[in-house]
Amino acid sequence: MLPLPFIMKRIILITGGQRSGKSSYAEKTALSLSENPVYLATARVWDEEFRKRVLRHQAFRGPQWTNIEEEKELSRHNLAGRVIVIDCVTLWCTNFFFDLKSDVRESLQAVKEEFDRFTSQDATFFFVTNEIGLGGVSENELQRKFTDLQGWINQYIASGSDEVILMVSGIPVKVK
Repeated sequence: MLPLPFIMKRIILITGGQRSGKSSYAEKTALSLSENPVYLATARVWDEEFRKRVLRHQAFRGPQWTNIEEEKELSRHNLAGRVIVIDCVTLWCTNFFFDLKSDVRESLQAVKEEFDRFTSQDATFFFVTNEIGLGGVSENELQRKFTDLQGWINQYIASGSDEVILMVSGIPVKVK
């Protein structure tokens, strides 16, 4: 484990399909770098079932984690010198997409700007995201728009990342 003074700015993008092991990999790796990492959850709690899911996940992570719930404005949190798991980019983009009335251009710009503000801090960032565009093209226009947004923001984050990991059936595959 590296002492905090040796943590340098680093951005790692972990991507893959649902239940591919992305979050587990990010959490395990973050714990190997810090005794007290930050878990920055971007989920908007839509209903009671989801609220219970959030509570289960928090309890599972344990007391060594600093849990922060933040739907959109990640940069409101000064986390310099910390190791941070941001889970997940897909839910983060969803919040902008809904609030900006499904405007892909505005949502993409807002997410890029917030990403740049947040990652200007000297910290280690693990961004967890989904590859939702691996399947066929949806017949639903709203889904196609969101898939475009997600793909473009994944490309943006990947281009600024020091490392990109694709999770395949629980196995990390280094892409970058």
